[in-house]
Amino acid sequence: MASSVVAAWEDCDKIDTLFILVCTVICWTIVPTVGIAYSGYTWRRNSLHAALPAVLVISICSIQWFVLGYTLAYGEGGGWSFGSWTRHLFHWGVLSEPVGTIPAVLFSEFQLVFEATVCAIAVGGFVERGTMKSCAVFIALWSTFIYCPLAHMVWGGGVLGEELGVLDFAGGTPVHVCSGATATAISIYLSYPVFRSKRSAVRTPTHIRLHRPGNSFFQLLSMIIIWGSWLAFDAGTALALNFQSVMALCVTNLCAASGALTWAVMAFCENGKWSLDATFMGAIAGLVMITPSAGFIDMPTAFFFGVFGAVVCRQALKIKFTKMAHKWRWVDNGDTFATHCVGGVAATIMTGLFAQKKVAAYGGLDVPGGVVFDGNVRQLWVQIVEVLIGFSWSFFGSWAIIALIDCVPGLEVLAVDKHIHEGLDFHETEESLGILVHPEEEDYTPTNKGTIALD
Repeated sequence: MASSVVAAWEDCDKIDTLFILVCTVICWTIVPTVGIAYSGYTWRRNSLHAALPAVLVISICSIQWFVLGYTLAYGEGGGWSFGSWTRHLFHWGVLSEPVGTIPAVLFSEFQLVFEATVCAIAVGGFVERGTMKSCAVFIALWSTFIYCPLAHMVWGGGVLGEELGVLDFAGGTPVHVCSGATATAISIYLSYPVFRSKRSAVRTPTHIRLHRPGNSFFQLLSMIIIWGSWLAFDAGTALALNFQSVMALCVTNLCAASGALTWAVMAFCENGKWSLDATFMGAIAGLVMITPSAGFIDMPTAFFFGVFGAVVCRQALKIKFTKMAHKWRWVDNGDTFATHCVGGVAATIMTGLFAQKKVAAYGGLDVPGGVVFDGNVRQLWVQIVEVLIGFSWSFFGSWAIIALIDCVPGLEVLAVDKHIHEGLDFHETEESLGILVHPEEEDYTPTNKGTIALD
């Protein structure tokens, strides 16, 4: 057994393996940083409650992927089915056999980063209103029954990738549309619960008052880490150190930059002030726009994608500021719907328009290209079908999962009114990321009567 593992290892390309190993380590920082970003968006008394789900994602998804997730997403099986339930259960046989030019176990670890990143974005729907225990259960069920089948359909040999021929380099639909649709489904259920949360006398579904970001430093830190790590996310998707991976990194950075500057300038033109929040949102819009097309477009197109994504996502963001949104309890936590869902839909469709056959060939891929450069009109309709299936699967499936969790006594998904009013950090966690005082405690100062100053 050991000799066969070593022999398979010798067949792997060591440079490509090192490259993907480094990309995996860098990309892993995205997962907890998504939580830090949500913490920056929220009211200061919900700061840790907003960040902690991303930490839960790291643990739960790592175990789920080891036990069942990888075999469901990348096991044998085509069409509409899952991957094989038993082929790689508990990572059986996932060792040094090459996937492309890298070991299978490293390929699995890199793909785990995708699942965990999508899940961390998706559970933003729980922020400021949801309970942590229901969130933990949701992570386990959602990663198994929503993400893994969708990843299999697009990348694992399923109907969308293998039979329909979608172009989705690093996850326009499995990453952004999926996470945005999921967060939206959670948020809508929390506004209109059907089961135990609705029937509870101490829980009142309501709209959350709009507020400014609670911590701009968290937003700045998140922008730095996510922007940098996403370069490795897209470059590593080539699964080899070739010119396609180099181009993927370059177009990703340019798209994020043009998105950030476009959004920031639009905000400045409206109120005459520069905004970190606007710059951050623009960068995220650019990263969303480039994800499905990073291996298929050139630099000028990437620049245009960033500008277009910032304009479209900023218009979508304005929905939550309308009177109608307040009337219908529309809550877009972390602006997930505006950036990941709307942006992911736009990015996937734009890939069908602007993908270039010659750019894909940098990585040895033979794809038909898109409408504008290669005259492949069919690709546009293929991408639209992918969006419709991905959104429907993620939204309705996630709504069903959160509704089923809400049926279980003790797992009510909506937090108690009193807890929401006082801040979920005080009632759902033992700590806080903000400088806060518990309602039952007094503020401490060194000059308070009865305190002892320590030298």
